Amino acid sequence: MTPLEHKRHRFRIAFSFALVYLFWGSTYLAMRVAVATVPPYAVGSVRYMISGSLMLLWCAVTGRKIRVNRNDFVRLLAIGVLLLSISNVGVLWAERYVSSGLAALIVAIVPIWVVVLETWVFRSGILPARGLAGLALGIAGMLILLWPKIASGTHLGRLQLFGSTILIFASLTWALGSILSHRWTLSVDVFTSAAWQMLLGGLVNTCIAVLTGQFHRAVWTGPAMSAIAYLVVSGSLIGYTAYIWLLEHVPPPKVATYAYVNPIVAVFLGWLLLHESVDVFTLIGTVVIIGSVALVNTSKLKRATVETVPIEAPELPAVVGD
Repeated sequence: MTPLEHKRHRFRIAFSFALVYLFWGSTYLAMRVAVATVPPYAVGSVRYMISGSLMLLWCAVTGRKIRVNRNDFVRLLAIGVLLLSISNVGVLWAERYVSSGLAALIVAIVPIWVVVLETWVFRSGILPARGLAGLALGIAGMLILLWPKIASGTHLGRLQLFGSTILIFASLTWALGSILSHRWTLSVDVFTSAAWQMLLGGLVNTCIAVLTGQFHRAVWTGPAMSAIAYLVVSGSLIGYTAYIWLLEHVPPPKVATYAYVNPIVAVFLGWLLLHESVDVFTLIGTVVIIGSVALVNTSKLKRATVETVPIEAPELPAVVGD
């Protein structure tokens, strides 16, 4: 590689990181705007039907294999439901009660859930002291973040606590879907896989939205439609494409730094554009949770043998809050 080519490659890497940091961090703001007048499953329907169709079309035009067999279909449907019909829509539900910044901070615990599931459910290894410290720190960070809601005793506080509980469960299902996505072998590449996951998840969201009458209750305001368009383009297409490109050119631990930056971007944008309050509990909780994720991401599961398996941020087929 010539010096000029090397310089261009470094620029592409820096630009891709900027796209992931900014766009994935800003999707929480867009989700809060969208869900203000459009019910969650209606948002999830429109977003993923459009983004899934566009990505699948792009895969076909670029010559990628898009046909899937029965085994692929079942697995893609399961992953799509976990990630996009339960987890991502769960974030939308929660953002009716909590701020976008708080939502991003709670969702940042996904890597911790990955470690918990890999250690105690899938029995991939033994969590070392560093990982246990990160897990304990993450629990402490959650308590700091949620303490004002727990202690308030008000109706608003209970609603916010309910929304926070949804986010914790959404993070768990996102982690499970990501682990299954990593473990299951498919006959199509990662872009086609993501396209089918979005399309199938969007179909499930559409069915639920129709059955529950969410389209009838939706108010398609200008801000809501703009927010959904932003989620389609910036979150599902540009941000995800940049993420996949980085995974092919940069070591995964470096790509995983998005887990530290996205919550900070979300908190800042929520404060700047939606005037969301940032109190001392939020500031301290942010530092503690990001620190806990850093400890978990840099730990390793120890197998019974000498072999070790790095624990890295999950290779997300789509974006939970994104």
